[in-house]
Amino acid sequence: MKNYFEFEKHNTSYKKETLAGFTTFLAMAYILAVNPLILGDAGMDANAVFVATAIAAAIGSLVMGVWGKYPIALAPGMGLNAFFAYTVVLGMGIDWQIALFGVFLSGIIFLIITLFKIREVIINAIPAEMKYAAGAGIGLFIAFIGMQNAEIIVPDPATLVSLGDFRNPYTFLAVFGVIVTACLMVLNVKGGVFFGMVITAVAGMLFGLISPPSGIISSIPSLAPTFGAAFTHLGEVQWTTEMILQLSIVVLTFLFIDFFDTAGTLYAVANQAGFIKDNKLPNAGRALLSDASATSVGAILGTSTTTAYVESSAGVAAGGRTGFTAIVTAGFFLISLFFSPLLEVVTSHVTAAALIIVGVLMASALRLIEWDRIEIAIPAFLVVVGMPLAYSIASGIALGFMFYPITMILAGKGKEVHPIMYFLFFVFAGYLFFL
Repeated sequence: MKNYFEFEKHNTSYKKETLAGFTTFLAMAYILAVNPLILGDAGMDANAVFVATAIAAAIGSLVMGVWGKYPIALAPGMGLNAFFAYTVVLGMGIDWQIALFGVFLSGIIFLIITLFKIREVIINAIPAEMKYAAGAGIGLFIAFIGMQNAEIIVPDPATLVSLGDFRNPYTFLAVFGVIVTACLMVLNVKGGVFFGMVITAVAGMLFGLISPPSGIISSIPSLAPTFGAAFTHLGEVQWTTEMILQLSIVVLTFLFIDFFDTAGTLYAVANQAGFIKDNKLPNAGRALLSDASATSVGAILGTSTTTAYVESSAGVAAGGRTGFTAIVTAGFFLISLFFSPLLEVVTSHVTAAALIIVGVLMASALRLIEWDRIEIAIPAFLVVVGMPLAYSIASGIALGFMFYPITMILAGKGKEVHPIMYFLFFVFAGYLFFL
């Protein structure tokens, strides 16, 4: 094992790698509670989603560790689960089973374009500013959902939305959670988001706002409600032209978000670990293939897109340098399967802080956009604000990607726009005007 992962070369040990793997797990553990809550809103069985989340994270992390040899763990991605539940299922009215099929297809396509090295072409075609805008917009959308769940933001017939009632004890609990989590993050506590949820849940129980769990350890819940549902529902669907076009947009958006989220995460974590040489990522093909296969497997199990987690940087900071770190993280995800009763105390008010803080972290990409270039600023801004205001990740991307070729042409820079961006203009125009 030491020779396979080249412990000596990376100046690491079993102790360091194990500690790093546990640290990464703590930083990611919030997804075990948040993902079932979000996908539950789409009508999926929360217990089955919990199992699918843990197993998909374990398999994805294991493949990344053993084959990709990177200290990077995987799990169902934030943003992608929100797009799945609130845009695809609730917004477009697509059954969650068909949405899972869309996730599966995106994983297969990701696998193919990685094998044929098409990913470089796509990465170069879409300007960096639009990628940053997509990431930041998803962050705002996630934070908006968190504030709604916490009742910090509530509907208002006059202004659409307004500030909630902070005298509401449940809203106050959520605000308390945000404050605690923010303090932990500022103090650089490893697993700050996870521990913030724990402290909030305990506070909720102490003040009688949350009922204590019925137990701590139990048998693993059934995966039957979601396992294979991506395929069993296909025969019942009426495949109209509109339905096929909708699913195509869904697959394209899943692919887009996962593709660039993975690439950015891999580069960021690998750079932190000191793996980047001559601005290139060694073994990038294996890492991307690991991610693509995890997405397809996760869809079969019953969860939205599984992707590389930037929280893996916490494990790298703790000394993780090899794939053994990811293997340890996978082991902890499997152990977590026996603790499903604890999900009973993880209410929407408890998870609100996690959504808001993750949104803050994703929105940090705004600093990388050249706001002084108006031809860039306009489409980027439309992407960012379009997602939370239209309550749709796809709509935000569509708005910005439609305007990008237009503003660039008017600025006399039409030749700088890749042909793929012109193609996407017509794709998203069709999406907005006909769907």
